[in-house]
Amino acid sequence: MHTEYIEQRNGGYYVAGTRISLDSVVYSFNDGQSPEAIQQDFPSLRLSQVYGAIAFYLDHKAEIDKCLEDAERESKVQASRCRKRIRPFGSGSTASRRKWMSPGIDPLPGGR
Repeated sequence: MHTEYIEQRNGGYYVAGTRISLDSVVYSFNDGQSPEAIQQDFPSLRLSQVYGAIAFYLDHKAEIDKCLEDAERESKVQASRCRKRIRPFGSGSTASRRKWMSPGIDPLPGGR
């Protein structure tokens, strides 16, 4: 899919010729920002590109909203997986805590 203002690549929508994702513009728009305020947040965009991105979103609202919902859902799944892999601070054994708290043990190798 390609329009004058939006292109689809790498599984997402982007403002044509930029690295700025359509969802970045859409989230700002849905938060109530004016096109002029959005353009100030993304100074590499021309105001016409912001209006073009908003027009594309409004013309394809159901499809784009579904993509955003899917991305948010996947983000929550990934965050949950990360939390399961990372032990909270202090959850290690008492012996390992004592080792790091012992005088003369530098917790940052190289003395940083």
